[in-house]
Amino acid sequence: MAGEIVIQCPMLNNTNYTVWSMRMKVVLKVHKVWETIEPGSDEGDKSDMAIALLFQSIPEALILQVGNLDTSKAVWEAIKASHVGTDRVKEARLKTLMSEFDRMKMKETDTIDEFAGKIAELSAESAALGETIEEPKLVKKFLSGLPLRKYVHIVVALEHVLDLNTTSFQDIVGRLEAYEEIIFCEEEDEQNDQGKLMDSQSYQDGYGRGRGRGRGRFSN
Repeated sequence: MAGEIVIQCPMLNNTNYTVWSMRMKVVLKVHKVWETIEPGSDEGDKSDMAIALLFQSIPEALILQVGNLDTSKAVWEAIKASHVGTDRVKEARLKTLMSEFDRMKMKETDTIDEFAGKIAELSAESAALGETIEEPKLVKKFLSGLPLRKYVHIVVALEHVLDLNTTSFQDIVGRLEAYEEIIFCEEEDEQNDQGKLMDSQSYQDGYGRGRGRGRGRFSN
C-alpha cells in the first residue's frame, strides 16, 4: 500500500538488551500484540504474531533455544533471562551499577548532553534489572556530578529556586544545556577579543619598530 510505514524490528546482540527491549516493546505495541506478553493473554493469533516479530529480532542461535516455547510471553521471558541472568547475577550487576552511579562525574571533555546520556543509560539498565532509580535521585546525581569550577553558580541558583524533589530530570538537563550554550558563547567572544587585542598589539609593535628604524636611518 502506498504511503504505508514499515517498522523494522531491532536486532538483539550481546550488549544492547536494555535498548533492544525498549524498542521491541514499542514495535509489539504498534502491532497491537504487546498485551500477549504483559500482562499476558491467551489469544493464539496475537501470540503467534508477537513470536514472529520476536524471531525477526533475535539471532538464530537464540531462536534455537526458545523455538519450542508456545507463547510470546514465554519467549520474551526466556530472551530476558538469557541476557539479564539469574537473580544472583542480577543482584551482582545491580550492585555494580549502583557503585558506578555513585562515582559518576562529568569529565571536562563531556558536554551536558553526553553526561546526562550516561546517567540515563545507567538508569535504564538498572530499570531493566528491576531496580528503578527515582527521578529526584537522578536530578541530584546530575547536579552533584557537574564540575563545580564551571557550574557552581548555576547549581547553587537552581538549588535555591527549584524543588529538586519535584523537578524532572529532563527539565534540569534542559536548563543546564541552556547555561552551557551561554558559557560557550561567552568563551568564544572572549577568545575573539583576545585575538583582536593580540593583532592590535602586534601591529603597534611593528609600527613602533618601523618608526625607530626610520629615525636611525635618516638621523645626522
